[in-house]
Amino acid sequence: MTAADVQNFDIQFSKDLAQNWGWFLFWGVLLLALGIAAVWRAMTATLASMLFFGWLLLLGAAVEIVSAVMVGHWAGFFQHALAAILFGVLGLIFVFRPAITAEVLTLVMALFFLVGGLFQIVGSAVLGFPGWGWHVADGAITVVLGLMILAQWPASGLWVIGLFLGIDLIFYGAAWIAIALGLRGA
Repeated sequence: MTAADVQNFDIQFSKDLAQNWGWFLFWGVLLLALGIAAVWRAMTATLASMLFFGWLLLLGAAVEIVSAVMVGHWAGFFQHALAAILFGVLGLIFVFRPAITAEVLTLVMALFFLVGGLFQIVGSAVLGFPGWGWHVADGAITVVLGLMILAQWPASGLWVIGLFLGIDLIFYGAAWIAIALGLRGA
């Protein structure tokens, strides 16, 4: 497929999808509002997300326990039992210590930004693909973001995840609103 084929690519929507554009708009506005609330109350959003993921891990532990019992042979039993223990312990830590969990995950995220940004800078400069300057700039911004998070750590652990979640929800909601408005015109 060439670039000309992509430009001529026409997407057809079903009539039912276009008629229900209001639900997409509602969903987008809801996500946008949640994103704004998460940015406004970043600490609350961070702790709520830690609790949410903790309960998901505990649910995963329960599913692994059921799977371990239903496997019926020893090799599969121990694999599922080990996964259940790991999910259960991590889930309990997330639920009973959400602030510490958020701080640790923020540290990991900051280090990921640093390493990923440095890798992108070096890889883009060495390989020299077309537009490599944009990749170097993106890598530099990622490194600066990692350094900014580390400079305020551990305090940043209480608000960074909620802020990033809120920003993501804002853009995700805006994308759904754009889809809804596109469907309305279709």
